[in-house]
Amino acid sequence: MGSYGGQGPLIFSFSDVHTPRYLHLLVRSLSAMRINHEPCAILMAGDLIDKGRVGMMSQLLAAVRARLRGSRLLAVFGNEEYHHIRGELRRLYSDVTWLDDEYLVFECGETTIAVVGTTGALERPTKWQARNMPELYRVYRERPRRVAEMIDMARREAELVILMSHYALSRDTVAGEDPRIWPYLYSSAMERVVVEKKPHLAVHGHAHRGRPFASVSGVPIFNVALPLNGEIVRLNPLALQGP
Repeated sequence: MGSYGGQGPLIFSFSDVHTPRYLHLLVRSLSAMRINHEPCAILMAGDLIDKGRVGMMSQLLAAVRARLRGSRLLAVFGNEEYHHIRGELRRLYSDVTWLDDEYLVFECGETTIAVVGTTGALERPTKWQARNMPELYRVYRERPRRVAEMIDMARREAELVILMSHYALSRDTVAGEDPRIWPYLYSSAMERVVVEKKPHLAVHGHAHRGRPFASVSGVPIFNVALPLNGEIVRLNPLALQGP
């Protein structure tokens, strides 16, 4: 298992299971791990199911809960969690805290942590999005400002702030993908939010062929896409906190 930060309160993170496509990687990682104590939270950064197949979420959760029964589950929606099924996902899988431009504050050991969760933004909508969801032009312009405001609010309530996005947060973590598709993988405006607001750390998915880690203005950013890492990423937020 990818492990960062040494000893301390643990958070696990993964994304892009596209259940059932990469569920075997998740099951293998869960089966191989040695657990001295459960993480206080599991951050699931979107594209958890494939092509809007709502029922597949039950298989993912069954795999997680077979090994990790007590950890808090937090998730953001990816592009495969289609907009019209998100209410159903919230209703059927209420044991997951779904963060859609929202944040949650909780205790992790003796540390108060806030997770700011968002689908994120792109430089420009994909061709399908532009044709079928033209409102995303506005969403992708406005969302970075909203995320920046949430980070500010979360800082007033928590010792550590984690930003979780589905879409990538840095050019450095999409490097390895074809540069021609970078505009459909990340948002430079969201990267500016990281630079200016400096969450203590950030996680994202979406870039299956990107890089697993980058440091942007001292903020650790982890690409936790399961097809990239082949396993769950384990983080110690106290050891990894940025500026």
